[in-house]
Amino acid sequence: MVKARAYGHSLRAALAGLGQTDGFALLDLDDARWLRSQGWDKPILLLEGLFNEDDLNSVIELKCDLVVHCEEQLRWLERQNHPITVFLKLNSGMNRLGFSPDQYRLAYHRLHSAGHRVNHMTHFANADRVDREPSVGSQMECFTQTVEGLKGETSLANSAAVLWHRNALGDWVRPGIMLHGISPTGVYRDIEHAHLKAVMTLTSKIISVQDLKAGDAVGYGSRYRAPKAMRIGIIACGYADGYPRHASDGTPLWVYGPNDKSHGVLCPIAGQVSMDMLTIDLSNAPWATVGSTVELWGKNLAVDDVAGHAQTIGYELVCAIAPRVPVEII
Repeated sequence: MVKARAYGHSLRAALAGLGQTDGFALLDLDDARWLRSQGWDKPILLLEGLFNEDDLNSVIELKCDLVVHCEEQLRWLERQNHPITVFLKLNSGMNRLGFSPDQYRLAYHRLHSAGHRVNHMTHFANADRVDREPSVGSQMECFTQTVEGLKGETSLANSAAVLWHRNALGDWVRPGIMLHGISPTGVYRDIEHAHLKAVMTLTSKIISVQDLKAGDAVGYGSRYRAPKAMRIGIIACGYADGYPRHASDGTPLWVYGPNDKSHGVLCPIAGQVSMDMLTIDLSNAPWATVGSTVELWGKNLAVDDVAGHAQTIGYELVCAIAPRVPVEII
């Protein structure tokens, strides 16, 4: 899965790092066109299918496969005599996209009669949870009963199912966030058993240090007040760069040691995140000074941990990196 610029990591990085995969899945025809321009000749699946009928010519030109999830898309393909590989989507309980079990078999036969190659797909709502319905088991039962006797390959498993439901994989799996070392649950320790490592590291520098007295306030709204004399580091990164504005006091950052990447320590945010800057308590890093490198998330600090302090998930943070942030692909 390389939708949303490969979860904020860029298609270029995804192609370089994941080029041995059997196929890519994304949303936008422009992204499919870019992949083809780079010489990618294996399958590309458009995860939400067609947004309008006029796009069919581009789909055929780019040799894309299509998800079909609604009656309008079905009618467009019935009017198209060029055979296309289709993943017909069953709504097995997610209630977002897809045909109901009562509609599904007729949709399958209509596509098959129109000359298209039809495969089967569904999406799990709670593969990362054991306390919610619909469960993976109930959705699998619905899927199996609905597609029984129909030819075609199957695609079932998202990242969470790949990690925790090995009996629900299907012929084509759809790993996404796990490829980037980020947990589907929003808690990094949940994926440590899989030995997945973060592939994005967001770093910046300390651009100023303030010496505070007890009682001095920091930043907009004076949210944080120094409980004692202390040093505050000002980091060149803020919500205009994609860092979450709602990160609370105590959100960790990793400050590298005086020999840069030889070692480091966690230091907490102290004060409201601004557009271009954030402020941290340097009590744990007495060596830190202007020019010291700070990791906002990545190799030493899981993005899931940062996201938890901002009451969101790691997906949102990596997808929100702003265009102005310089990127280096290693």
